[in-house]
Amino acid sequence: MTNPPIFGRILFLLAKVLGLLPLAILRALGSLFGWLAYHSNSRETYVARCNMHLIYPNDTAESKEQKVRGIMRSSGQTLFETLAIWTRPRPSALKLIGTIHGIENLQAALAKGKGVLIAAPHYGNWELLLKFLAERAPFSLVYRVPKQAFGDYFLHLARGGPNVSLVPAEATAMRPLLRALQKGETVGITPDQQPKMGGSEFAPFFNKQALTLSLIAKLSKRSGAPVVFAFTERTKQGFDLYFEAETTELQDDDLLKALSIMNQHVQRIAERDFRQYQWTYKRFSIQADPSEKKPYQ
Repeated sequence: MTNPPIFGRILFLLAKVLGLLPLAILRALGSLFGWLAYHSNSRETYVARCNMHLIYPNDTAESKEQKVRGIMRSSGQTLFETLAIWTRPRPSALKLIGTIHGIENLQAALAKGKGVLIAAPHYGNWELLLKFLAERAPFSLVYRVPKQAFGDYFLHLARGGPNVSLVPAEATAMRPLLRALQKGETVGITPDQQPKMGGSEFAPFFNKQALTLSLIAKLSKRSGAPVVFAFTERTKQGFDLYFEAETTELQDDDLLKALSIMNQHVQRIAERDFRQYQWTYKRFSIQADPSEKKPYQ
């Protein structure tokens, strides 16, 4: 049997070849890929359609379907853009950044000396945000380990590099993340990744109960590290980066309140341009009431 890392390396080399293409061509290919995925009624299209029915129940059928078409085109663009961001040398990838908004918010949070928790929703192209943070200082990224070994190897090639520590999203993640924060470093976590049962609570998201990761709130409460929401947004020429002011409410003693506020922040960012949010993800697959109909069946 072929060693799994070989498959990961081959995939990375293929991605690297495509990533050499200019951004405009990658976006055109991605838009076409999304169009084909929509018209073939792919799994991702089905999930996006289910999500639109869940969060926009009062919209007309045509309005929801128009949203799905936009989501799929944008999702295709994100996929092809990511090939370039993953495989180009970091300085080359960072040239895709246009305007950086709110960098003073990040600097103010770092100045407190307690480390910074970056809450990075799946909006725009978050992979570019990770590259930007790792270029500035030591950066720990919490990630979900792929089921296949070659997939994990690929992600280490794509996301690794100087200043980057990849921390598996497991029960043992708290300890290395606390150490990083105590050193004054930056930790990146996606607040909208649906966790497994345990280490999570149900909180409202787009007026639906969603199983919500509690790690960010618990880390901030325990370490005193400020939480800064950050995201990228696609523009005509590349991407703009945004760093918001510190979110102190996530240290609230009431965990449910803290998680509800966190979801409100994610929702507000997603509503900037719903097409750029990852609606192809089964965010509501785990139900608060097991007797309820599964939303993705």
